[in-house]
Amino acid sequence: MILSTLIMLPLVCALIVTIWPNGRTLRSLGLALSLIEFFLSLILFDRFDPAVASIQLAEQHAWIPRFGIQYFLGIDGISFWLVILTTFLNPIIILASWNSIEKRWKGFLASLFVLQAAMLGSFLALDAVLFYVFWELSLVPMYFIVGIWGGTRRIYATIKFFIYTMAGSLLMLIAIIVMMYYTQEVTGTMSANLLDFYRHRLPFVAGEFFSLQTLLFFAFAFAFAIKIPLFPLHTWLPDAHVEAPTPGSVILAGVMLKMGTYSFLRWVIPLFPQAAEYWGWLFMLLGVIGIVYGALVAMVQPDVKKLVAYSSVSHMGYIVLGMFAINSYGVSGSLYQMLNHGISTGALFLLIGMIYERTHSREISKYGGLASVLPVFTVCFFIVTLSSIAVPLTNGFVGEFLILLGTFNAKPFYAYIAVLGVVLGAAYMLWMFKRVFFGEKGELVRDEAHPLKDLSLREMTVLAPLLILIFWMGIFPGQFLKWSNASVDFLVKNKSQYHLGVHLPSATGPKFVIQRELERGLAVEAEKNKMQIENTSAEDAQ
Repeated sequence: MILSTLIMLPLVCALIVTIWPNGRTLRSLGLALSLIEFFLSLILFDRFDPAVASIQLAEQHAWIPRFGIQYFLGIDGISFWLVILTTFLNPIIILASWNSIEKRWKGFLASLFVLQAAMLGSFLALDAVLFYVFWELSLVPMYFIVGIWGGTRRIYATIKFFIYTMAGSLLMLIAIIVMMYYTQEVTGTMSANLLDFYRHRLPFVAGEFFSLQTLLFFAFAFAFAIKIPLFPLHTWLPDAHVEAPTPGSVILAGVMLKMGTYSFLRWVIPLFPQAAEYWGWLFMLLGVIGIVYGALVAMVQPDVKKLVAYSSVSHMGYIVLGMFAINSYGVSGSLYQMLNHGISTGALFLLIGMIYERTHSREISKYGGLASVLPVFTVCFFIVTLSSIAVPLTNGFVGEFLILLGTFNAKPFYAYIAVLGVVLGAAYMLWMFKRVFFGEKGELVRDEAHPLKDLSLREMTVLAPLLILIFWMGIFPGQFLKWSNASVDFLVKNKSQYHLGVHLPSATGPKFVIQRELERGLAVEAEKNKMQIENTSAEDAQ
């Protein structure tokens, strides 16, 4: 029940903060509840077996039996770290919002907890309809976070975000319904179980766009590409980031974008392996275009937050590139880069929010010489900048190195272009850092009537875990990669015949059971053996 508890507890927390009296204790309560959720998620380290590729800690109950819809949760190496990342960032976001959120704290905390539940549900759901419910649920609290606590153009940004995501979601819903009916045609029983979907390979004809597998592949891929967002479906992201409050930008970059990349690995590639392999060149091409385009546009941004927003477009392109290399290096690098992006880009948005609280401006031209008045802030920003541009010994280097290695093994041409993105990324980030911290003193720094204060103890507490992880993940990547290696290898080696199973513990130790395979495959073999034994016994008796 640990997975259900992780999803339901934030909903309970949302209810608690809603009925709690207003006052300073409300913020402390929200922080305490988010820490409880985080520490609860650490139980997964004890119960999850990294050597097993299959689904673990599964919870399966009938929900709408008539249509084969179940409440089905499970976790494997692909989703493990994303669950931890989600619970890890929430208390950091609440602590960072202590002063930046000035009104409606009840609504803010409730929205944040509901959003956390929806994101966790998306990472853990193994029933297509249940996944769709959590996927859509995540839109509602994010809409309120940006729409209520955002900037002056917040309504425009929220409507654009909502319309883009809903358009993709409708195509995904149609694809899910088609998959359910196809399962019924094959087995005689309708099912929304993802493991049942894996068993039945859809018809595929190379070069035929209207083959069933290709059509459903693009229906799912379109929805997930919008969420990433993949070029050219990225235009909603910069507006959402710029208008969102700091916590909204952190949760959007840190976790919500990963719902799209994760879903490619959980749904698209294993469900439609032939289509994914045949059309992989297209997504790798869009990935490298996004890498270069995002870097070039970031380079000319006058707003530091918009610069980081376009850098997200560039960094997410690397993740897509690694996934569609469909080899162990590329997929492992993509998963690692999902974590890196959540930590490094999340930290950048936090730092930008901290300086915005002091100056109420994000224009690069108004800064300059910050290093002389904010030395601690400067050091923290520099460390995160090194991570963002993938300097060795930081987390960003490990992820990009694995992605480039995997891409080179699959499609060397795309790797050459992606390296250009590394150079451009270093150029715009270091250019921005130089102007903001070591350039000629801007009007905000020269204003002696309102001197800038360096980081407070609360702000250093917010940044400390992220800075530690930047070096920890960069120096000891094996401690993180080992939790996903088995699942990644299984996906890569069995992509054409992907029958993911459920890992069930027993009194004598772990036991690997392939769901439905035992019932429909091994059971058939057992029945044949039984009949042979009976026939042999009958012949002997005669």
